[in-house]
Amino acid sequence: MKPRRVFADLKVVSRSYFRNPAALFFSLAFPIILIALFGLIFSVGSGGPVSIAVDNLDHNSPTSVAFLAALNQTKLVTVTVVNYPAGSFSAQLGDNGYSAGLIIPAGFAADYANRSSVNVTVFTNPEDATAAGQTEGAVSAVVNSMNLAAACGGGHCTPVIGIPPTENIGSQVYTYIDYLIPGLIGFSILTSPMFSMVEIASSYRKDGIFRELSLTPLTKSEWLLSRIVWYVLLTFVTAGIMIGAGVVLFGAHVEITLGLLPFLFIGPFLFVSLGMLAGTVAKTPESAAVIGNIITFPMMFLSGTFFAVSAFPNYLQAVAHVLPLYYVIDGMDQVMLFSNPMRALYDFGVITILAVIVFALAVRFFQWRDTQ
Repeated sequence: MKPRRVFADLKVVSRSYFRNPAALFFSLAFPIILIALFGLIFSVGSGGPVSIAVDNLDHNSPTSVAFLAALNQTKLVTVTVVNYPAGSFSAQLGDNGYSAGLIIPAGFAADYANRSSVNVTVFTNPEDATAAGQTEGAVSAVVNSMNLAAACGGGHCTPVIGIPPTENIGSQVYTYIDYLIPGLIGFSILTSPMFSMVEIASSYRKDGIFRELSLTPLTKSEWLLSRIVWYVLLTFVTAGIMIGAGVVLFGAHVEITLGLLPFLFIGPFLFVSLGMLAGTVAKTPESAAVIGNIITFPMMFLSGTFFAVSAFPNYLQAVAHVLPLYYVIDGMDQVMLFSNPMRALYDFGVITILAVIVFALAVRFFQWRDTQ
């Protein structure tokens, strides 16, 4: 493999790209439109009871257990008792896919019995507004009921249990747009190379361009690598535009770290190779488009791009976990939102293994002279 030939083909790709107004629009303007459009949408549907993780610091006192039982009886939430470290409770909720959480403080039963003020802390995911509404409604209903039973007498009621402003899962400052930015970057990593490479692989073969390239010193690996390099560069530009638009238009809070860079490299590597493989195994441009859409559309909507995977039914969550884009988006979530490098490293490992396998298959099945 000669870097000089890769660079020469890369110049050809860039020139043709900048002469294509549609390509420029979808790479430079479309990301801003996506951020502006979805940044205005702050609700994601959720069905059935919301699974709420509860850290009971009152050591399962009768009063706290009764509080949780009453929560379950609302049918709006399903309580799961956890034991996460207090300092990282918010981040642990995000890492483990919960849309809501609750902390019952130590001394809850004693304060309630003595009619001393005590607060329970609610955590919700701004990406899943329906689950947040269900959780807040259930907690408020139980709190109001217990306050009524404990503190009312002589026509005067003094609330005992309070609910401070709801905390956000992952961070106290994150909003829906913060969760949306990694998803839309992943969306761009998927769609731009996939649709382009599927079309190129099938049309170049049909038009005999690959046959002509076979007469040059350029190898199959060099040609494919130049496309990967181009889409990596394009991904960096698109990611910068999306992050900048999110910060300027909506005041997004995302952490830009070196941990983001591996996903901006490996994501295009995988999906350029996958698009090439899909276009290569297809017999005609029409069948290539069908194969590309079958691969792409499930990942667009089931990988956490626009909707929280934790809000999906269990069977759809299982489907999401076998989609490559899920690990790209989840990895970026971990480094941009949750500061969880170990989880991000796992996601990166999964994507790297898949990328190497798919690249090898693409090179194996890609033939210059297969024009029939």
